[in-house]
Amino acid sequence: MRKIFDFHGGIHPAENKHQSVRTPIASAGIPDQLILPLSQHIGAPAAPVVSVGDKVLKGQVIAEPAGFVSVPLHAPSSGTIAAIEDRQIAHPSGRAARCIVIDTDGQDEWVPLQGTPEYDSLEKAELISLIRNAGIAGMGGAGFPSAVKLSVKPGTHIETLILNGTECEPYITADDILMRERAEHIIAGARILTHLVAPGETLIGVEDNKPEGISALQQAAEGTDIQIVVFPTKYPSGGEKQLIEILTGKQVPSGGLPSDVGIVCQNVGTAVAIRDAVLEGKPLVSRITTVTGESVAEPQNFETLIGTPMSHLLARAGYAPDKNNRLIMGGPMMGFTVPQAEVPIVKTTNCVLAPTEAELPTPPPAQACIRCGTCSEACPASLLPQQMFWFAQGQEFEKLEQHNLFDCIECGACSYVCPSHIPLVQYYRASKADILQQRKDAEKSEYSLKRFEARQERLAREEAEKEAKRAARKKAAEAKAKLAAEQGATEEDPIQAAIERAKAKKAAQADASASESEGDKLEKAVVTTRKRLDTATTKLEAAKAEGSDLVDALQTGVDKTRAKLEAAEKALQDYQQANAAPQEEPAAAEPADAAQLAIQRAMAAREAEASKSPAEKARENLAKLETRLSKTEAKLAESKAAADEEKIISALESTVERLKGKIEDARAAVTETEGAN
Repeated sequence: MRKIFDFHGGIHPAENKHQSVRTPIASAGIPDQLILPLSQHIGAPAAPVVSVGDKVLKGQVIAEPAGFVSVPLHAPSSGTIAAIEDRQIAHPSGRAARCIVIDTDGQDEWVPLQGTPEYDSLEKAELISLIRNAGIAGMGGAGFPSAVKLSVKPGTHIETLILNGTECEPYITADDILMRERAEHIIAGARILTHLVAPGETLIGVEDNKPEGISALQQAAEGTDIQIVVFPTKYPSGGEKQLIEILTGKQVPSGGLPSDVGIVCQNVGTAVAIRDAVLEGKPLVSRITTVTGESVAEPQNFETLIGTPMSHLLARAGYAPDKNNRLIMGGPMMGFTVPQAEVPIVKTTNCVLAPTEAELPTPPPAQACIRCGTCSEACPASLLPQQMFWFAQGQEFEKLEQHNLFDCIECGACSYVCPSHIPLVQYYRASKADILQQRKDAEKSEYSLKRFEARQERLAREEAEKEAKRAARKKAAEAKAKLAAEQGATEEDPIQAAIERAKAKKAAQADASASESEGDKLEKAVVTTRKRLDTATTKLEAAKAEGSDLVDALQTGVDKTRAKLEAAEKALQDYQQANAAPQEEPAAAEPADAAQLAIQRAMAAREAEASKSPAEKARENLAKLETRLSKTEAKLAESKAAADEEKIISALESTVERLKGKIEDARAAVTETEGAN
């Protein structure tokens, strides 16, 4: 006989299991609509790979894993994707989350399946990948992805593989009926797991209140090395750490994992899912769910498609809503109330409980703690529930972590025995959520700080590089000046020389401007005003053709410009007459003076411009732009070669890009005008 150990605390609530095991497992059928939350396990939610309106087959991947601790999601039945939206999900807070909604077609048509009966020929990594791709997460607890749980650290020796068939929670019989009817599948799954982790021993732990299931397992395990270990009933012996202690006497350290003490633990339902995935190629699309409570006429266990609304299951069990005081997903100890019956079944849903008020009365109002210490005696994790309650009330999260809050398995034993009816587990759940949120906020802040520091470092590096370039240019200039001095050239400050050259250029421009005669200025004024008049007249004619509201304003502009042109022509004519040299009589008979010639030249230029076709004008504009671009690019190349300042190079680069854009527009205009012709 194998030695059985005990764990601290524990309680013995009424079991109420016999109601739902009187009939075999029944099919829940196909509901009209399946609601599939993207997050059905611990870790990152899956990411949708389908769109609204897509047709899907049973077993088809509809969402892919979004991280290492994540699994894909498969369509539980064939149909059409009706929505991808927020729906209310199974959660203690009653919150909504992203879901894929499928309108089923009733055909239940599978995708092609391919099993691997010779799984022992696969590499360990291939077998784990197969389990991961089947979307399997733990089906008896928090839903930890099985592939992650089986991926133990390199060098870790697994001494014991444990399959958990305890099912200690009152009312729930999903694992019990599974052991009774599908014991061979459990043993097949256990053999696959044994091949995968190569343990020293494989144990299936079952409480002694399941004699039929124990007998079926013992018969199925004959001829194998798998041991069926039976131990006394006590709640919560189904907790992972508690079961490990019962079967091996080992205690998983606080914050540690079973693999730290050489143990891997899986639920019997998970073993069956692994067997179906490996031998038959079926992904996890259904599970056994208990529907019980005095508000249903026929308590029983159903083979339920993932995503089935609770209302569909309840209707199959003969639900009487007028008798029910509240709906609970899970058992009475660790389950939680759901706000409505449309909440969907997920991979971890082992029970839907619909009690009456007499069966499961509404908890009375909480009273003051009397410090009796009963909660500490009942706690299976050897925690101090009373002290943690005070810290939770005061939101002293650091002290809660020091008192190992996250070792709490939320079994509800402390709340069950509390004479003051304090909902201790609710305080612990809320505190855990607050601490996890604080951790996420801290991670975001740290990430933002790292980004800020990286930016400051980058800016400092860029400034240092600029300073180094400036120093290099200065050093090069000094070296050039020194070389010139050594070769006998006149020593001069290069900066002062540049200033002198700029002054000389400015003086030359002033001289040129001064040398320009008054007559030349007047001639330029006539030509410029004439061009402005032509432009204004063109705009006016276009506005008149379009019936624009700007005709009056443009007409006023044309009139003013025409007046300015007449004044400029008169000024030029007066100037020429006043400064004309005495002429001989024959010369006086010449028909035109300088002013008239200037006017004639301006008119000729205007006529020449007006005579050009639109295509010619567009080509000329393009040629001018290309010439400007060529000159600017040459200047940019010279500037880079001379290692000019960054702002000069940047300005030239910007000009080049702008000219290239204008050239593209000009080429388009040439193409358009030539096509029109």
